[in-house]
Amino acid sequence: MAKATETVLEIDLNALVHNYRYLRSRIRPETKFMAVVKAYGYGSDAQEIAMCLQQAQVDYFAVAYVNEGIALRKAGITIPILVLHPQKVHFKTLIEHNLEPSIYSHAILEQFIRTAQELGKLAYPIHLKFNTGLNRLGFTYADLPKIYTATEAQHAIKVKAILSHLAATEDRNETEYTQLQLNRFEAICNKAETLFGYKLIKHVLNTSGIINYPNAQLDMVRSGIGLYGYGNDATIDADLIPVVTLKTIIAQKHTIPAGESVGYNRKYVSKKPTVTATLPLGHADGIGRQYGQGNTFVLINGQLAPIVGNVCMDMIMVDVTEIECEEGDEVIIFGKKLPATEFSGTADTISYELLTGISQRIPRVIYKN
Repeated sequence: MAKATETVLEIDLNALVHNYRYLRSRIRPETKFMAVVKAYGYGSDAQEIAMCLQQAQVDYFAVAYVNEGIALRKAGITIPILVLHPQKVHFKTLIEHNLEPSIYSHAILEQFIRTAQELGKLAYPIHLKFNTGLNRLGFTYADLPKIYTATEAQHAIKVKAILSHLAATEDRNETEYTQLQLNRFEAICNKAETLFGYKLIKHVLNTSGIINYPNAQLDMVRSGIGLYGYGNDATIDADLIPVVTLKTIIAQKHTIPAGESVGYNRKYVSKKPTVTATLPLGHADGIGRQYGQGNTFVLINGQLAPIVGNVCMDMIMVDVTEIECEEGDEVIIFGKKLPATEFSGTADTISYELLTGISQRIPRVIYKN
């Protein structure tokens, strides 16, 4: 890859395909694979990510909101797209773009049926979401008779799939709770298929679930963070490749005398003569203030340089006293050589937050074979 001449986010589609094939190898051939590309493809480029994965023959995509699904359709995505959090006001648009909603309450179900009827639809596919312990969105087991009654009396929609979301598949200390959720979901699925009288697509596993709970693959799995190179576990990360690398350059160097401060609020005061480098990105680009004051590092010429002082809106300063470097030299914020898990972990956050927070004002550079 070319040396950075400005702040850029490099997106390696070859790494993406590698990650997909690795995760795909961990499930049965007949199990469907749903790729989660919400939040601009976890902060990268949803359209490029989705087109690449469609060519790699994933079975499904998932997005959070309707506008994300529409953008994928306009980009040429033809395979099924699940909208995880559809809003009532967008139901008509959702249907017009052939998106599939995740329905999680009676009010949402009733409104979607009415919209589908108004548009003259027959057997329009929906997914039913059940709460098994994450306690965020979803029906319960007790809701099944009412759901069946509401859907049996009409022909506009048809239940295609059933899903739930697990709370802690990455935490080995929570296997008992995860198994409780899986048992609850199994009971819901059995009751639902008995009521509806046909087989539903059942999906519950996320990235960590694919690795840690292979017996719960059911009919489809969902993966988001794993596709982008992170698996919530060092052993999983070893088999994955970070898809995005955030790079910038040294804009200017300063020699700071002992007792001089750096940045807003004078949060860093040098104890000895110090050389700093100013980098042209900041919290407006997704590098939040929590990363400042020595909480994390960037990589310059193979060496770690701690962030000093507060992160500014458009700039950060790093200590390069012990690093041979010049203005214009490349700086890696995170990526293959400095994974997001290492950069973000020191600031008490997670790779998801770092990746999805990268500003859209940063140019994207796509690499692929």
